Amino acid sequence: MIAAAVFGGLVLLAILIVVGLYNGLVRQRNAAQNAWNQIDVQLKRRHDLIPNLVEAVKGYAKH
Repeated sequence: MIAAAVFGGLVLLAILIVVGLYNGLVRQRNAAQNAWNQIDVQLKRRHDLIPNLVEAVKGYAKH
């Protein structure tokens, strides 16, 4: 009876460890994906500002 309780406890502990590891991996994957998405946002914002910069340089060149 005691051996079954110990075995059940070890199985439960193993399941909790696996679930914890999986959740940690999912959290890290989401953090990495969020970081890449932030980089994409910054690159798009910079790309949108290039025409304004070109117009400013053309205006200064005429001056």
